[in-house]
Amino acid sequence: MSDMTIIIADDHPLFRGAMRQALSGMASAPAVVEAGDFTAARKAAADNPDADLMLLDLTMPGVSGLSGLIALRAEFPSLPVMIVSAHDDPATIHRAIDLGAAGFLSKSAGIEEIRDGIGKVMAGEIFVPAGYNQNQEYEPEVADLLHRLQTLTPQQSRVLSMLAEGLLNKQIAYELGVSEATIKAHVSAILLKLNVDSRTQAVIQLSKLGNVAAA
Repeated sequence: MSDMTIIIADDHPLFRGAMRQALSGMASAPAVVEAGDFTAARKAAADNPDADLMLLDLTMPGVSGLSGLIALRAEFPSLPVMIVSAHDDPATIHRAIDLGAAGFLSKSAGIEEIRDGIGKVMAGEIFVPAGYNQNQEYEPEVADLLHRLQTLTPQQSRVLSMLAEGLLNKQIAYELGVSEATIKAHVSAILLKLNVDSRTQAVIQLSKLGNVAAA
């Protein structure tokens, strides 16, 4: 029985199988939980509160780009999330790390790099692909947006991600077990922090981060 549990959240069964194979060859082979869409990923995180790591694909059914990372970091702050994506351009990596990812693996990585990266993240390091420059500058608009997103409380981040999924206030209230008035207050605070006038504009702002990953 392994002492370690890793959740693989990816909509391609073949890729999940390849990741499972890579993990099985590690010195301390972890128990693996698989999720094929974002709803299943959230459920896997909730059902496995002691999980050590989630490997999250950026483009999965039910989520757009980095909004999935924002939602998971808000809902499960103690669960490290490592992005695994074919979209491994510097801008996407940079945004993922700034939004709280524990590391970033390219889908083109070989088995040894996958094991090395996961091992480093499990040891508390942040892993990024070789050659990635962590000191690159953002465009001012993106830098401002990231700063504003980082001022949201965990609950506000969850509400924003649910707005992005197209849920109504009463649906979000039901999901989070709070009153609709509480959700309205959260939405007002989100609009203020993001400096926008409507929930539609808030979702558009969030999508600006996801567009790179989903392109």
